[in-house]
Amino acid sequence: MSRLGRRAEPPSISWLLQVALSRPKLISLAAGFTDHESLPVEDVRALLNGILRSARSGRPALQYGSTQGDPVLRRLTGERVRCLDGGAGAKRAYSSDQMIIANGSQQLLYMVSEALCDEGDIVLVEDPTYFVYLGIMQARGLRARAVRMENDGLNLRRLESVLESLKQSGELRRVKLLYLVSYFQNPTGSTTSFEKKSGVLELLAGFERAAGHPIYLLEDAAYRELRFRGQDVRSSLAVKGRADRVIYTGTYSKPFATGTRVGFGILPEPIFAAVLRIKGNHDFGTSNLLQQLLARALASGRYEKHLHRLRKRYAQKAQVMLQALREGFPAGIDWQEPEGGLYFWARLPGSFRSGRTSKLFQAALAQDVLYVPGGLCYADDPTRPKPDHEMRLSFGSATERDMREGIERLGTVLRALMR
Repeated sequence: MSRLGRRAEPPSISWLLQVALSRPKLISLAAGFTDHESLPVEDVRALLNGILRSARSGRPALQYGSTQGDPVLRRLTGERVRCLDGGAGAKRAYSSDQMIIANGSQQLLYMVSEALCDEGDIVLVEDPTYFVYLGIMQARGLRARAVRMENDGLNLRRLESVLESLKQSGELRRVKLLYLVSYFQNPTGSTTSFEKKSGVLELLAGFERAAGHPIYLLEDAAYRELRFRGQDVRSSLAVKGRADRVIYTGTYSKPFATGTRVGFGILPEPIFAAVLRIKGNHDFGTSNLLQQLLARALASGRYEKHLHRLRKRYAQKAQVMLQALREGFPAGIDWQEPEGGLYFWARLPGSFRSGRTSKLFQAALAQDVLYVPGGLCYADDPTRPKPDHEMRLSFGSATERDMREGIERLGTVLRALMR
């Protein structure tokens, strides 16, 4: 086996899914799946019928496409992201010429890391962060330095301190990028403010000379369109004069249908060219039929109508979980009410443990309820102990009845342990 083959471990999500599948009566508040009842079956049927109604439109859709992706989907996607940013950024920052369509945004996260990072390189991450990306880092042999978070994103003073310490130790040259889940963050549900994004890019730029190369901001906006309260926040692409250091990734899986597995990335040169070559070696192109489906969904207005319904659905489900937490959890446990996305992040008193081997996790499993242990969402960073007193709870796929019952079971376990 190669070093990667020997080193790669199964993703934590695989273990969580295996637990859920092996226990039919289990209520899973762990999986970040989307709402099953909201999947747009009728819309997709109508769109596919339109594509396949004639050979003229059907045959091209059933043929191979380009590695970069369908030009119509790329154009519509670039226009949509710029519209979400209020037209504030330079038009060229959203150019379809710099966009790649991928098999979900997850593939782009992997390819960007593959293009930029060698074994032993350092990626700066939020503390906590998306645990699936931590799996990518582990497989690629990358190291992490974690930066504490606040309610509106990274603590900028802490980020500056981390960069300065790496400069002093001579390791700044190994820093290639900072990874940021910027909207309704997985796992905490926090959204990074535009001011914080500007501050991050300014700090990274200030350390580039000492690093000897560009340091990029990888903005993962997978949950951006799942906002059900408040106002949208502009992306890093809208930061004046900084778009050449921003790698922006998004997806149509979460806001439309997870089974489509279509994502996109807007990448500056030379990252764009490198990732496009890697994409060609991976699969030489994302499913052309699914791209045609999504292009028609966007152009017809069906995508926007579905998204409106989905946001209302998640707002309702978030309220159900919030009420269940208020009624079912004992005092002393904190959580932040999300304005979008799929998650609540609950914090137990610091003396309690929530990890896989903890009394809490084992007792919860005995009561047939599953959550994501918070420790999975923290990088292995030698500069701080890994926290182990939090849990991620998803309202995405569970029914309202299961959410109420699952939170009640968890609350019963927590009260017994916190006596």
